[in-house]
Amino acid sequence: MMRHLPETPNPKNSLFNAMNRFIGAVNDMDQTVMVPSLLRDVPLGEETELGCPKQPDVDEADMYSYYQLLKSIRRDIEWGVRVSPALAAAPPMFTRMNSNASFASSLSASSEEDEEDEEEDLEKQFQYHLTGLQGVLGKLTMQANTLTRRYKQEIGL
Repeated sequence: MMRHLPETPNPKNSLFNAMNRFIGAVNDMDQTVMVPSLLRDVPLGEETELGCPKQPDVDEADMYSYYQLLKSIRRDIEWGVRVSPALAAAPPMFTRMNSNASFASSLSASSEEDEEDEEEDLEKQFQYHLTGLQGVLGKLTMQANTLTRRYKQEIGL
């Protein structure tokens, strides 16, 4: 039988909470923005309130494009990242791996140290990417909240 662990509240800075805050902000934005086309051609401003500086070579950076981007990211979090047909049709990339004979001959006393370094490196990489993901989710949550507030201003609420 499968044993169920008692549910404990997630710590404030957990990845689950960051994802839930973002998804909640996008859901609120989606429920508030009844006519998304009203966001078309609404400029983001010089130094945008959404936290992203205006790109000089991007003319289509308007509130509507951010609305679509935020909804797309929410969909990727909820359902997984979609693989484009072009990427799915591409042949897999293979890398050369050592044969068993050359691998066995290269083993030495330092192999245990290498494994420990590799495990430590993986932990550092994980921490780095987890911190980055939480930071990005926090910024995206602020963008969704700002877009919702700006939409309300545009329609006079």
